[in-house]
Amino acid sequence: MTERLRIALAQISQWVGDIAGNADAMLEWRAKAEGADLIVFPELQLVGYPPEDLVLKPALHRRVAEQLERLVAASGDGGPAMIVGAVLAEDGRLYNVLHLIDGGGIVGTSRKHELPNYGTFDEKRWFTPGPMPAPIEWRGLRLGLPICEDIWFPQVCAHLGTQGAELFISPHGSPYEIEKDDLRTGQIGADRVRETGVPLIFLNRVGGQDEVVFDGASFVLNGDGTLAHQLPDWEEALVLTEWERGDGGWRCAEGEIHPLDPYPADVYHAMIVGLRDYVNANRFPGVVLGLSGGIDSALSAAVAVDALGADRVWCVMLPSRFTSQDSLDDAAECARMLGVRLDAIPIEPAVAAFGEMLAPVFAGRQPDLTEENIQSRIRGVTLMGLSNKFGPMLLTTGNKSEMSVGYATIYGDMAGGYSVLKDAYKTTVFELCRWRNANRPALGLGSDGPVMPQRVIDKPPSAELRADQKDSDSLPEYDVLDPILHGLVEEELSVAELVERGFDRETVARIERLLHVAEYKRRQAPPGVKLGKRNFGRDRRYPITHAFRTA
Repeated sequence: MTERLRIALAQISQWVGDIAGNADAMLEWRAKAEGADLIVFPELQLVGYPPEDLVLKPALHRRVAEQLERLVAASGDGGPAMIVGAVLAEDGRLYNVLHLIDGGGIVGTSRKHELPNYGTFDEKRWFTPGPMPAPIEWRGLRLGLPICEDIWFPQVCAHLGTQGAELFISPHGSPYEIEKDDLRTGQIGADRVRETGVPLIFLNRVGGQDEVVFDGASFVLNGDGTLAHQLPDWEEALVLTEWERGDGGWRCAEGEIHPLDPYPADVYHAMIVGLRDYVNANRFPGVVLGLSGGIDSALSAAVAVDALGADRVWCVMLPSRFTSQDSLDDAAECARMLGVRLDAIPIEPAVAAFGEMLAPVFAGRQPDLTEENIQSRIRGVTLMGLSNKFGPMLLTTGNKSEMSVGYATIYGDMAGGYSVLKDAYKTTVFELCRWRNANRPALGLGSDGPVMPQRVIDKPPSAELRADQKDSDSLPEYDVLDPILHGLVEEELSVAELVERGFDRETVARIERLLHVAEYKRRQAPPGVKLGKRNFGRDRRYPITHAFRTA
């Protein structure tokens, strides 16, 4: 009977749908795991996660089977066994599975039982839940292989424990959310270990996939609840864990405990990873964005430089007659501090042309929001023209506060391919700017030191689409607006419940109305990095047309 084991944990990235490429990567990481008895890969590593409706294609199933055969054949070389996440089509049903591969064969297969169907997850759309899994016998060890959601509720681990599982290995595809580290380690993982007395390996992936980002932060808990390993967040890592069977069962020798990002460094890194992997995976040469001299575009530019490098970020100032000298100066200084190219393209010729063109049909009407939006749309058309002509993806710069209440111009400043601020409230934007001016992110490719003038952070926010305009002319101050929005969006509270927290009823009712009527805009917004529990897009899915209000 085996008394010692070396288990390698491969906290790695993936590319959804690149079955052969993902298999290549697994074999490359396996070759690096010298001396390991077993190497573990994240959930659905062969396919990529989340695969969405790609996973329903029979052609994908055939390709998975081909590459699985290749991995099985490779395991006959005497090297480490592998735990590989894949899909299994069987009797007209599709399962999310783990295969334990060793010695040129599949030793056992575990099917995912708990299928998440909330927030970003749609697994009941794709998969059939497997039966309660049994431990897999391997080298005298009874391995329990709960897959991701299987450990987020007690039943699967409790069942495996009663069936004699001696070690839980739980590959994950667990997306980043603010404050999720403590939930994974201190609650979910700790609860399963406390309930069963069985040690746990929690293995997560890293990297961005459309709107979700995976932060890694894998860990190992011994049966007494002590933390034996904490892998870093945001970075690929291969860690060799040492296990020994004693009187109390299997125990992992203590290893390195990497500190994890505190807030708001974790948010900033999520933005870096999301943008970097989206741009690179979709083969854009870089990004272009409008740099207005305001805080949102300054932060978007800073994240872009940290994600891609200054040479892949092109900033454009698009001044109108309402653009202040302060904004011109701040945009120029921001570009200088970031080391990026900055071009100025005044929009007044186009504004005048539109005014002349529309004068006959606008006759007798006073200027209003229409003329403001035309300016924004001229900017959007100009930036998209640069994107089309030269190839960089247009990065939009709107934040979650604006998107919540529709304080954005559809086909104007909303035009573009990706948004790093989509799930960041305005107050979060202020926090991130202060943090970035005082810190250089570990993954950042940008310079040390401040990345924007302090005046960009301090001055009152303004769209500058009319004379002396401020955001507060149309909206409550952000330190009032954002807590209301958090209650309405993240907590799904009613107007009455927010009034009980001390907010003005008329203000809350107005914000709720704006939130609902702006749904049609958000449906047409670009994707952006998910940061919290209820991002617009994958998490919060409301009908565009509905009459429900709580006021």
